[in-house]
Amino acid sequence: MSFFCTAKYTLVFFIFAMTLFSCSSRNTPAPVSNINSVTVLGERNRDTIKSSQYTVKKGETLYSIAWRSNSDVRKIAKLNSIASPYRIYPGQKLILVVAKVQKSTKASKDKVSHKNSTKSSTVSNKNSQKNTLASTKKQAYGENVSAQKSYQNSTLELEKSSDKFSQKISQWQWPVKGKVVEYFSNRAQGNKGIDITGRRGTKIRSTAKGKVVYAGSALRGYGKLIIIKHNDDYLSAYAHNDRILVKEQQQISRGDIISTMGDTEANKVMLHFEIRFRGKSVNPLKYLPKK
Repeated sequence: MSFFCTAKYTLVFFIFAMTLFSCSSRNTPAPVSNINSVTVLGERNRDTIKSSQYTVKKGETLYSIAWRSNSDVRKIAKLNSIASPYRIYPGQKLILVVAKVQKSTKASKDKVSHKNSTKSSTVSNKNSQKNTLASTKKQAYGENVSAQKSYQNSTLELEKSSDKFSQKISQWQWPVKGKVVEYFSNRAQGNKGIDITGRRGTKIRSTAKGKVVYAGSALRGYGKLIIIKHNDDYLSAYAHNDRILVKEQQQISRGDIISTMGDTEANKVMLHFEIRFRGKSVNPLKYLPKK
């Protein structure tokens, strides 16, 4: 009897030991910060505007719309004939991208493909074809043709200005001290900035001098957000703030306190920080001083 008891306890001990071994040898789970950041990142990506037209909502600015559509605010302003300081209003319809005009004249060509028996009839048909094509073009493309020309002209102007040297920022500084837990990614659905953790209420500072062009919470996935225009080339953004301490159109200097760190629309207290060059996301670590 004692033999069976001993064997039973030995088997239980063996199973217990194997369980401990399997737990200790298991791969390390993904940090909670990574899981949380993926959730927040998904919200930001879903808030991206991909349509060619957009209706302005309350609390939005042209800069916030350009930010969501990954576009240069000057392109959108030119396309919609909006002068600086780019004031817009709720309900206003904006053209973000003009699709290429695709001409389809196959039907018209088929109507005049047959040959006429007399010269006068041929001339008459040619004139009729020209009138039909002109009428079709006017009706089918109408405003799109003029909008396309406007877009092309604005694009050419921007390309000419892009040929010049970019307006460099003399000196950048870190917006806050803390640990970088998520880095910039060039992938389509990747992180378009860096995430820095810290304590709630930690002061966030402007990374360079400029003007506040957006301060609010209308962009899903960013929480309380601040966007600063440093010049015609560079913008910076500060997301998930607890408190916003600046107002739109306010001029600020490098190092000015603009907000406090929080977790609005985030799963932990952190700052999501981005830099954009002519509307496109760039890696902030290429601009910020080395730690």
